[in-house]
Amino acid sequence: MTDIVVPGVELPSDHAVAPFLKWAGGKRWFVNRCMHMVPEEYGRYIEPFLGSGAMYFALKPARALLADLNQDLIDCYEAIRSAPGAVVALLALHHERHCHEHYYATRACKPTDPIERAAWLIYLNRTCWNGLYRVNRKNEFNVPIGTKTNVVLPNDDFLSMSRMLMSAQVLHQDFEATLDTAESGDFAFVDPPYTVKHNLNGFLKYNDKIFSWADQIRLRDAVVRAAKRGAMVLVTNANHESIRELYDGVGSQEVIERASVLSGNTQHRVRTEELAIRTWVSKQVEF
Repeated sequence: MTDIVVPGVELPSDHAVAPFLKWAGGKRWFVNRCMHMVPEEYGRYIEPFLGSGAMYFALKPARALLADLNQDLIDCYEAIRSAPGAVVALLALHHERHCHEHYYATRACKPTDPIERAAWLIYLNRTCWNGLYRVNRKNEFNVPIGTKTNVVLPNDDFLSMSRMLMSAQVLHQDFEATLDTAESGDFAFVDPPYTVKHNLNGFLKYNDKIFSWADQIRLRDAVVRAAKRGAMVLVTNANHESIRELYDGVGSQEVIERASVLSGNTQHRVRTEELAIRTWVSKQVEF
């Protein structure tokens, strides 16, 4: 069993570190409303679908394993960890040059240098349509320009992000490999890609791959294995009958209502429901 630590020892608890990216399915809203679902104490923090890292930046854990299948995303985190000042300097240049022509010229030329590529990703994320990450079959970022013009934001704190990430392991790998490292006392926040548009009966594309139903089953099985080893796992997913049945008997389920933010038009945003599953809530659960 790993040593138990109280989350938030790396930075003062009142020091807010905002995520630097917008991400489809991001959990800023969850952080603002549902922190009561997080264990008060745990060993290592594990997040197999990192995305914008909203939960990670909110908890500021002393130790963490952060992973994702998006290579550009993982490289970006590693660049911020190793050279935050250089990333900020490049973002300032993008901020000065931002316009229609600069956006499309930048989008068309993905840098090979990891620091430049990190700034490239952040710039595109902050100025593209709806903060969407999408690539074509050639793995080329193809989201059109949006209405946002600010590349450097007042709440940016890349130095604090870098300090946090110094104590984190950041890996490009599949969620199953990540969850299979969870041990007794660890806390895993599992936020896979999913759709809340149930009438479409589909799953959101994650990069150029689809998070299929087979992946959902594989994820559930990995969650069960981690729970058997004593890890505390919090899963977020669509509040859909198929998901509720898939996790039947795996901990406790709680429905959370929120406003949908997937639509670019605020008039089309409606209340929607999502599902949270906590494996350590009920002592009656048998795996």
